[in-house]
Amino acid sequence: MTELEKGPRGLRSGRGARERLLSASQQLFPDQGINCTGVDQICAVAGVSKRTLYQHFAGKDELVAEYLRRFDPDIMPQVFDSADLTPRERLLAVFDIHPPLCPFIGAAVEIQDPGNPARVLARDHKKAFAARLAEAAREAGASDPEGLGEQLALLLDGASARGRVLDADAFATAAAIAVVLIDNALPLAVR
Repeated sequence: MTELEKGPRGLRSGRGARERLLSASQQLFPDQGINCTGVDQICAVAGVSKRTLYQHFAGKDELVAEYLRRFDPDIMPQVFDSADLTPRERLLAVFDIHPPLCPFIGAAVEIQDPGNPARVLARDHKKAFAARLAEAAREAGASDPEGLGEQLALLLDGASARGRVLDADAFATAAAIAVVLIDNALPLAVR
C-alpha cells in the first residue's frame, strides 16, 4: 500500500480530492470572487496540496470551468421541463428562483480573455439560457419569441447583478416587468 500525499494541514488527499477542490471553489468563489481566490487558499480549504490540485485540473482556469459546469444544473430543467406549467407560467417561473449573483456573470466580468474556458462556458450558458426562454416564448405563442427570450434573459441578469450590488432582492421588481413584457408579446387568447 502506498502512502497518500499529505495536504497543507497533514490531511490525506487521496480519494475525494477532486470533489473537495470543487466544494472549496463553490464555497470561496461566490463570496470572494474568482480573481481574489488564490490556488493556495483553495487547496487549504480543500485540505490538499497544490500538486494534488494540478493532478486533477490543468490549472485554476480548468477548475473555474468545472465549477461553472456544476452550478445548479437541476434548477432550470425543473422550470422549463415542467408539464404542470403552461409556457407562459414557465416564463414567469424563472423569476421565482432567487439565486445569488449568477456565477456565469461573475466569471465573464472577472475573466477578460474571451478564449478562457470559463469565459467560453459562461457565454455558451447565457446563449443557451436565452434560447430556452425563446423556446418557451414560442410555445406560448409570442409574436417574436427570440426577442422576448433575450429581453427576459437580460432582465434576469440585471436583477441578479442589481441584487448583488444593492444587497437586496430585485427579482420581485423584475418579475413585475416580466409580466408586462410577456403579456405584450402574447396574443390575448393566451394571457
